[in-house]
Amino acid sequence: MSGPRVPPLRRRDFLAGAAVSFALLAGPAAAGASAPTQAGLESGLTCQCGCGLTVHSCNHLNCSSSIPLKKEISERIALGGSEEEILSYFQAKYGEKILSAPTTTGFNLAAWTMPFVGIGLGAAIIGWVLARWRRGAASRPAPVVARDSLEGDPASRDRIEAALRDWDTRS
Repeated sequence: MSGPRVPPLRRRDFLAGAAVSFALLAGPAAAGASAPTQAGLESGLTCQCGCGLTVHSCNHLNCSSSIPLKKEISERIALGGSEEEILSYFQAKYGEKILSAPTTTGFNLAAWTMPFVGIGLGAAIIGWVLARWRRGAASRPAPVVARDSLEGDPASRDRIEAALRDWDTRS
């Protein structure tokens, strides 16, 4: 009992499916990014009042920084600027400190890559140390203790027996 026969996949069918998938996935990006949102832009900017939060999450009542920034963001959105244009406007006006995440250019690239480099380097060092420990333990022979080494020496045996008798009388 076999199922329905499926015709072989042709190259043009595959290309057509790939083109449709690409159009669905990259449609908004290819047709121009969607309109920027107030909350998205507020989350991309750091409040300048010193709280260390984003403009969107600043919880100070009557904040001297977030309230004017929110107003300016809504004005920029009303003018029809894209998200990148608006963020670059604020970066030019306030400097790079206004961005809530460092850019991925220049020296700031280190802020994105160094944690991964550090983790990789740490893992490599730990692996190297463990390999040396394992190699060192395997290359050293285990100490051999002769069972009869003390039994064969009568002077040592007498000292041990005397120490045990002395121990028993003290307890």
